[in-house]
Amino acid sequence: MNISIIIPALNEEKSIGLVINSIPKIYSKLIVVDNGSTDKTPEISIKNGAKLIIETKRGYGSACLKGIDFLKSDPPDIVVFLDGDFSDYPEEIEKILNPILKNKVDFVVGARVKYLREAGSLTPQQIFGNKLACLLLRLFFKSNFTDLGPFRAIRWSTLMSLKMEDKTYGWTIEMQLKILKKSIPYSEVPVKYRKRIGNSKISGTIKGSVLAGIKIIGLIVKYYFK
Repeated sequence: MNISIIIPALNEEKSIGLVINSIPKIYSKLIVVDNGSTDKTPEISIKNGAKLIIETKRGYGSACLKGIDFLKSDPPDIVVFLDGDFSDYPEEIEKILNPILKNKVDFVVGARVKYLREAGSLTPQQIFGNKLACLLLRLFFKSNFTDLGPFRAIRWSTLMSLKMEDKTYGWTIEMQLKILKKSIPYSEVPVKYRKRIGNSKISGTIKGSVLAGIKIIGLIVKYYFK
């Protein structure tokens, strides 16, 4: 099975090497999409064996879309998305992949469950926003999602069918909304989660948290009426 990994990164020089070197060598391509770092994230990524791609247009979704575009010339069977801040445990990638490899589902989210989560790894606003979003998904779409975690895997053919568009905060929820709208089989697996290295570009500020919350709720309402 051909597996590619996409890691969007912005000023993650203290963590990106740890992330890359913690991933089991089960992939054919490991791509770091640098989103305009002003530190040594690009150099460290290359030094540790990743394929570096540059996306100058800021935005989490923009970086992910750039990675996807790169893969189109030689597409994998499965794509894994993983953050570059070392908050997830990259060694759990096989746990994320297993439901797909066993042909049970097409999409898997790593759920950052409380009993596996380091205290303080998610801010109060992240916990509240996540719970609210998942509640709305359950009410509007009869969803079983309990998390919007960024550590996820998806079949390439399924990913292409979603026609992903969001370039900012709404990337993860857009993917889950489209999975629900298309009735694509999915599952969650519980994963460990720890405090990130460095400050979050989104939840680390009040402005970022508010904008992310507005974007996520707006997308849920949009897809409910779409």
